[in-house]
Amino acid sequence: MLFIVGLVIVFGSVVGGYLAGGGHLAVLFQPFELVIILGAALGSFVIANPLPVVMGTLKSFGPLLKGSSLKKESYIELLSMLFAVFKVAKTKGDLALESHVDNPHESPLFSAYPGFMNNHHALEFLCDNLRIFTLGGGSPHELEAIMEVELEAMHAQQHSITSAVTTVSDAMPALGIVAAVLGVIHTMGSIAEPPEVLGHLIGAALVGTFSGILFAYGLIAPMAKSLECTFAAKAAYLTCIKVGLIAHRQGYAPQVSVEFARKTLQGNLKPNFQELDEALQAVQLP
Repeated sequence: MLFIVGLVIVFGSVVGGYLAGGGHLAVLFQPFELVIILGAALGSFVIANPLPVVMGTLKSFGPLLKGSSLKKESYIELLSMLFAVFKVAKTKGDLALESHVDNPHESPLFSAYPGFMNNHHALEFLCDNLRIFTLGGGSPHELEAIMEVELEAMHAQQHSITSAVTTVSDAMPALGIVAAVLGVIHTMGSIAEPPEVLGHLIGAALVGTFSGILFAYGLIAPMAKSLECTFAAKAAYLTCIKVGLIAHRQGYAPQVSVEFARKTLQGNLKPNFQELDEALQAVQLP
């Protein structure tokens, strides 16, 4: 939603200021300039990136438009779910979690937390690591190192997407110049035309430079930054899970493990101790 609002502000300000200064909107409509700029940008993007990055970038447009869906309530639900998991493990042993992690979508333990269930990456991350717990393998330090490697791999994949979008943003002004130069070449071929015709052709050529700069700094670069923030929010969610799991593996009580996980949160996403305590008191085990 904020992405759409931002676009309206950027393009509304630019076009509105242009019209208020006496400009004519029809001059800015140069579809062939846009074909040159956007087509070259798309082609260079495809050349520069492997298929997984291209597909990952396309899939990221959904989160880009929606932004991060994680709120304080999301973390209260996550911490409540972790508390329930740790409580079951403490009272019945880690082996009691085996049926839940093997079939998480049919688990009454996880199904009580639909927001978490809809987060595919978080569900997979939790179940994969709980499965190691049920097998009895690994010290807390070894498991933490493994989780760090897994999170780093995910971060690298996400960084490749934001880096690819940033590279396109960096190229847009230059591609705008390419379109402008082609427009000037076209103008030079019509040098014998009257001034009003030449003025229109020169204006059309300059629209290429204008469009390249506007798309770069008013659209593509903010898109890359927005994706970076969305990916960072997802990483923080998984880090919260990781810290809780390590605390549980070290033998802390469920409420203490959850408190360790809460400490990783920042800003308005972090529930206070009382809010979390009230949520944990309402947790019911299957």
